[in-house]
Amino acid sequence: MSRNAWKFLLVVFVVAWSLFELYPPKPRDLIQVFQQLAEAPDATFNEIVAKAQELQRQNSNQFLNLLTASGTNDLSRYFPDFRPEEADPDEVNRLILHRVQERAAGKIKLGLDLQGGVEFLVSMDASRLEDISDVAGARAQVIEVLRKRVDRFGVAEPIIKPIGQSDILIQLPGLSDAEKESARAQIQRTAFLEFRLVHPESDSLVRQAIIEPGYELKTERSRRKDPGAPRRTYLVSKKAERGLGGQHVAWSGVHLDPVTGQPRISVRFNSEGATLFGAVTRENVGRLMAIILDGELYSAPRINEPILGGNCEISGDFDIAEAATLANVLQNPLQAPVRIQQERSVDPSLGRDSIQSGITAAVVGVVAVAAFMLVYYLFAGLVANLALVLNIVILLGVLCSVGTTLTLPGIAGIVLTIGMAVDANVLIFERIREELAAGKSLRGAISAGYDRAFGTIFDSNLTTLIASVILIFMGTGPVKGFGVTLTIGVAASMFTALVVTRLIFDFLLNRGWLKRLPMLRLIGGTTINFLKVAKPAFILSWVLIVVGLAYGVYRGKEVFGVEFRGGDQLVVGFAQEVGVDQIRKTIEEMKIGDAIVGYNTDPATGRKTLGVTTEVGTGGKVLEELQKRFPDSKFERLALDQVGAVVGQEIQKSAVISVLLAMFGILLYVAFRYEFSFAIGAVVAIGHDILMTLGLYFLADRQLNATTVAAVLTIIGFSINDTIVIFDRIREDLKLGVRGSFLEVINKALNQTLSRTIITSGTVLIATGSLYIFGGGAINDFALAFLFGILTGTYSSVYIASALVLWWHRGERPKLGAGAEVQPVAGAAAARA
Repeated sequence: MSRNAWKFLLVVFVVAWSLFELYPPKPRDLIQVFQQLAEAPDATFNEIVAKAQELQRQNSNQFLNLLTASGTNDLSRYFPDFRPEEADPDEVNRLILHRVQERAAGKIKLGLDLQGGVEFLVSMDASRLEDISDVAGARAQVIEVLRKRVDRFGVAEPIIKPIGQSDILIQLPGLSDAEKESARAQIQRTAFLEFRLVHPESDSLVRQAIIEPGYELKTERSRRKDPGAPRRTYLVSKKAERGLGGQHVAWSGVHLDPVTGQPRISVRFNSEGATLFGAVTRENVGRLMAIILDGELYSAPRINEPILGGNCEISGDFDIAEAATLANVLQNPLQAPVRIQQERSVDPSLGRDSIQSGITAAVVGVVAVAAFMLVYYLFAGLVANLALVLNIVILLGVLCSVGTTLTLPGIAGIVLTIGMAVDANVLIFERIREELAAGKSLRGAISAGYDRAFGTIFDSNLTTLIASVILIFMGTGPVKGFGVTLTIGVAASMFTALVVTRLIFDFLLNRGWLKRLPMLRLIGGTTINFLKVAKPAFILSWVLIVVGLAYGVYRGKEVFGVEFRGGDQLVVGFAQEVGVDQIRKTIEEMKIGDAIVGYNTDPATGRKTLGVTTEVGTGGKVLEELQKRFPDSKFERLALDQVGAVVGQEIQKSAVISVLLAMFGILLYVAFRYEFSFAIGAVVAIGHDILMTLGLYFLADRQLNATTVAAVLTIIGFSINDTIVIFDRIREDLKLGVRGSFLEVINKALNQTLSRTIITSGTVLIATGSLYIFGGGAINDFALAFLFGILTGTYSSVYIASALVLWWHRGERPKLGAGAEVQPVAGAAAARA
């Protein structure tokens, strides 16, 4: 079998596998899948489905509707393959429905910013553990408990995973505001349940203010309906009797008192707990037993007789919601308390707007880039566009295969990949054009074009991968998703550009169907002396950088977004606009610290929202106060980002380390592949691009956030990409012994790559421009920063990187051009040999 046949089979396999991984792309109706997967459905099953469909008219949560409709019916007889081997009988239906929900889920998983929901980053207090050496085991227990708690919400594919040493990330898509509040309460609730004995002389000792050793005073929690009602105080043992507590609870639920109608919590102990509870009640008949939950005394009932059945009841002044929450956390107690460090909340309506704007930006970007390639490169552009389509299919297939969640920055990564994917094709086509101009046959020109462009494509894409991989390992949340998308996109673009397009050209040549390869040429053979103005351009660049950074310093802490300095960033929808000064005055009267207030208009949807940034933990209070002061405005929360100061500092540290690592990695690679002076020029140019972008970003009155960091790291990849192409041509000309001084050689290389530079920068500008105009939200910040980066990166490749290499060698040709054979894979040492 020929080599091209193997390539063809490889392409077919990769594309077929990608399409398989993509299907079905969107989630299916859960109730319909429930019906399809059921075995031997009967009349009872049909009643369950009918009731679920009826409940669907009142509540859109299909999971909870099916669970409610199932009632006490055992679903395992309809789903025998889904029945868990070891599970509490009360949990079987819930676990089966989770399996059905997994089957109904689509392969493209949307992030919270696209479908709405809430995300918590919680930290575990390891100091409260009995065995502080087993932090990993305790965190695993906490994750399992939290998973059981959030399962109650019927969330499709919740994400609960460890982060760092003691943190846990929880993502719950598609929750309503009420469910978000309940989720927050259930996540933080430790549910530390204890059964302690009350001192036999409690009333007398309390009146005399005498506290005996081993005891402490506990007062009943206040009544919800009558907060002013008198509350009894008891002298309670400091320790649980025989260690009896939450760890012995097997099940808990809520029922209504048949006399008072008040909710009560029923508790059933496991076998060990039942034995202990029976012994305690048998030995202490007539005494009071205090029921302590999270340090609060809920009740102190009298033990009238031994309770040997392993059941007890907790009474208190609960409402139904509170009782349900307590019952859930009692059944799933934590070994160590957790605290929410960061919270992100997005309203589903804002998520739908984000999807629409992201799709619009992607479609506009793809169509614009494809149209340009088709018009400029004609038939070759058609081949490149086919590769572009396959690139998108492979990218989405791999994303689905590895289970990556698609976020708004992820869509930005796809659009950006589209713009950058044509770079390899442009390099190849421009090389083919040069070979044809040199008099080679079409077959020889295509072969030489691919061979000569390979080294440049490999180097430029590998340096981009250095930045994108760092985003994966150092980024957080959506930024990590952007890094994954960009990494896969770059790898896929290399495959389609080097394998797919070559395969098409070879096939057409072998069949004799391709006789010529016409292309438009907007830029002919130029002889511009670019470096003539290198020194004044170099000085002007750094002056502009100083001005921009100075303005950033002048703006102070306002230049940092919530993710960097900590705080609450609230996005609010409204029916009637209120003046910014009125809102700011209202917040000042609350005396909760400084606030940043402003209205924002989404360029994609035209939707206007109010943005309020306040101290951490105050966002909810601010919204309540605004709703109270301005009822006609009908303020409603669309999104909330809550970041603790510690997390903000960690994000700042991570951002700086990411940038430094990327620059160091590129320095090493360029020094290895080229020559040390080239590496210095490349890294200084990258530093220039970062500082220039930040300066312009500050002058545009934007705030630094996580997406800005993603933009900066992408700029690093783009900037070095352009620089590598120029350096590769300089090295090639030196190797070929092109006549003239080093200044003339560099200028010649710059003119030779001018067409490629303008076209690739232009296509990336088109794609990024569509993100800026149609993307909206966080994408808009990313796109603006990257637009600045494209311009400065293109500029710095000429007037910073190339100029520094010239000045480093004091205008003299470096040794690698003195007739030495420099192979594409040789390092600096080989070049000097």
